[in-house]
Amino acid sequence: MAAISITMPDGRTWTPQFVQEINQEKCIGCGRCFKVCGRDVLQLVGIDEDGEIVVVEADSDDDDEYEKKVMTISNQTNCVGCEACAKICPKKCYSHAPMSEG
Repeated sequence: MAAISITMPDGRTWTPQFVQEINQEKCIGCGRCFKVCGRDVLQLVGIDEDGEIVVVEADSDDDDEYEKKVMTISNQTNCVGCEACAKICPKKCYSHAPMSEG
C-alpha cells in the first residue's frame, strides 16, 4: 500500500507523518510539544513510583503524587501529521508514520 501524499500549491509533494508513540523513558515532561500542538492530541500525565499514570491537574500542586511527568497521546485521531511535536522535542521522543491508502 502506498502512503498518502499531498501535492502542495507549488507542486512539491508532502507526506504527512502521524504520531504513533512517545518514548516515555526519554520524555522529560517539558510540555513544549503540548504547547505547539493546536489539535489537542497530547496530554501531560504523571508517573508514580509504581509506574502507574496519574492525571496532572494544570492548576494543582500535586507533585507529591508522581515521580515524573511525561507526555502521552490522548487523541491520536486529531493528529494532522505536521510533526511539530517532534521538531520541538529536545529529547527526540516521538515516532511518526505515514498513513497508507486502503
